[in-house]
Amino acid sequence: MSILHKKKITIKDFKQNLFSQPIVGLTAYSKNMAEIIDHYVDFILVGDSLGITLYGMKNTRSVNLQMMINHGKSVVKGTKRSLVIVDLPFGTYQQSPKQAYKTASIVIKETGCDAIKIEGGKEMAKTIDFLNNRDIPVMGHIGFLPQTVNNFNNISIKGFTKEEENSLVLDAEEIEKAGAFAIVIEAVAKDAAKKITSKISIPTIGIGASVECNGQILVTDDMLGLTYSLNKSKILKKPKFVKEYNKFSHNFFENAIEDFSKDVRSKKFPTDEYSYSANTKNIKFLNLKKR
Repeated sequence: MSILHKKKITIKDFKQNLFSQPIVGLTAYSKNMAEIIDHYVDFILVGDSLGITLYGMKNTRSVNLQMMINHGKSVVKGTKRSLVIVDLPFGTYQQSPKQAYKTASIVIKETGCDAIKIEGGKEMAKTIDFLNNRDIPVMGHIGFLPQTVNNFNNISIKGFTKEEENSLVLDAEEIEKAGAFAIVIEAVAKDAAKKITSKISIPTIGIGASVECNGQILVTDDMLGLTYSLNKSKILKKPKFVKEYNKFSHNFFENAIEDFSKDVRSKKFPTDEYSYSANTKNIKFLNLKKR
């Protein structure tokens, strides 16, 4: 955990890179998950990856703004310490800096999040500068850009050639200059990630970009084994960079669901322990009173 574990983490902590240990990030889409994650990470990303993990979409391009707002609200309610960042979805910021500002201001106002994240390299520098000058904190995202593809099974790793490496470094430098407080580097060669990190002062957050970054993030569902180990359809292939820390089996869930089903059908649930009867009329639970 970071030395900042006991206090609310701020944009300033990121901009000044005040972390004594690698920065830790995970995704969350709900209050309940955010409450658990909040104890162990430095930032929580409400990622548009929810389109795939929650809604069964083939990619993130179909995620809309209202989805991000709804899940962002939920996550903020479950977070006390971590920085909460919300992805701006595809098509809501690329057109112009003014479009990005309109979208970002709605997201921050509606969710109460701390910052937003947008994808793109040097071509997004003008937009980041526009937002930064209007007090909207931005996390950048370079390398593999999920919003630009339809098929996640054909991801190419960036940065193996000198040309690609230099282009990525330029992307990072321009994004930092524009005012971003941190940059996600996704699916990038280890040497390129190391060079990028050495060239800028703001934190780099890797996802498939090696230990050379200042921190790491994974999609929580991927890390828990929910996306791939439990995916019976096998439509999605697990990326090389995903480590499954807890490989749930189908039985883990199915046993509990089966037991619940049996208890209901045999009238073993709910017992008096889980019911409100005359002798419990004075008990208050969620402010419910007997009428």
